[in-house]
Amino acid sequence: MGSLEKSSSQVLAEALVDAHQNYTTKNPLSKAQNERACEYLPGGNTRTVLHTTPFPLTMSSGSGPTLTTLDGDTYLDFLGEYTAGIYGHNHPAIKSAISTAVESGWNYGAHNAYEAEFAQLIVSRFPALELVRFVNSGTEANMMALATALAYTDKTQVLLFTKGYHGSTISGRTPSTKKSINLPHNFLVGTYNDVAGTESLVSSLDNPKESLAAILVEPMLGSGGCYAATRDFLHTLRRLATENNALLIFDEVMTSRLSYNGLGATTGVTPDLMTLGKWVGGGMSFGLFGGKREIMQLYDPRSGRLEHPGTFNNNVFTTRAGIAGCQLLTQDVVDTLNKTGELMTSRVEEVLTSYGISGTIPTQPILDDSLHSVSHPDRPPKMFIKGVGSLMAIHFAGPDRDVLQGLFYHAMLDRGIYLAQRGFIALNILITEEHVAKFVAALEDFVNSWAKALRW
Repeated sequence: MGSLEKSSSQVLAEALVDAHQNYTTKNPLSKAQNERACEYLPGGNTRTVLHTTPFPLTMSSGSGPTLTTLDGDTYLDFLGEYTAGIYGHNHPAIKSAISTAVESGWNYGAHNAYEAEFAQLIVSRFPALELVRFVNSGTEANMMALATALAYTDKTQVLLFTKGYHGSTISGRTPSTKKSINLPHNFLVGTYNDVAGTESLVSSLDNPKESLAAILVEPMLGSGGCYAATRDFLHTLRRLATENNALLIFDEVMTSRLSYNGLGATTGVTPDLMTLGKWVGGGMSFGLFGGKREIMQLYDPRSGRLEHPGTFNNNVFTTRAGIAGCQLLTQDVVDTLNKTGELMTSRVEEVLTSYGISGTIPTQPILDDSLHSVSHPDRPPKMFIKGVGSLMAIHFAGPDRDVLQGLFYHAMLDRGIYLAQRGFIALNILITEEHVAKFVAALEDFVNSWAKALRW
């Protein structure tokens, strides 16, 4: 059995080498661009998530639901700029808003006429938000939400969860070979979707009512693999926060697009603070934190005790594009987008089932390497999909999971499908059922090619 497994692994590894060679041959201009960038940027990179092996593609343009590379190849975009690109590329409504902003000038150093309208649209849409403040990214939104919680409660402990990602300086990811650059808050990391474990973790604190300031959680892990929180888990967090005079913060930078009022609103749990970003600003650089009036009034310059400056917080490009985007994403548009995602997920599951790819679908991220072994009774399928609505991720398990993930990425590129190398997918409103059919057909070609390697 060991020699067969080794032989299979070797075949997969050699196939990935071939895929890299073919990719390199096909994309000489992207390769040259990356080499040029490496002279001035570490690894040619200023955004880690965009690095791919053996080098990233460089895009020259986007139109509708497609992206075109420097080498002239056009791909259906199933990555959607990691949820920010919900409108597709060059959408006329967003383009018009930006063009109008350009005509009116920018960098006012003053209020503009659109920020109050923008705030009103957002507050009226998300029930958890009574007052809001704008920032320039999801990372900044979560940094400010935590700073607010610590100031409001006058406590220091912050509960995060494994695989939770709240920006480049706030992460509950498990230790790896790379050093954490988390903010120096007093972080406590629990296990996502583990109700009993979370209750035990909070009760293990010396005096949680005197130490626990905030619980920060995504209603569905975004970059952590699209694992949705259970209702029981979120209701438990609400209770624990209330019992210990802590603030519950929902990070909905990604998940707010999964329902017209945000994913959290579908669970019956209302947080004290909430963060938004990405799509809400029309796909421009944007973030937002807000919540209960009594908390957010700390920032009222007439009477509050906290300050929050920021040169570009109310920039005219984002406020104009954000208004256009929020008006574009009506209830019907959001519902249609997420139904398309549900259709896609079900079709992928049908393909995997038809090829006998089975196992125990995990409800939380796989942190135990033993689950990747052949002998584990609760091993997951070697290939599976997780997600809610228009956000999803293709996962691989088993000893060859990393190689299979790489092969899948390159196989999909070969068939004109662009997604994250890690398997993350975010649909945009211009993706149709015809596009979904192309994705599923490409995925089935991959599964058919590697069916034996994908079964235990």
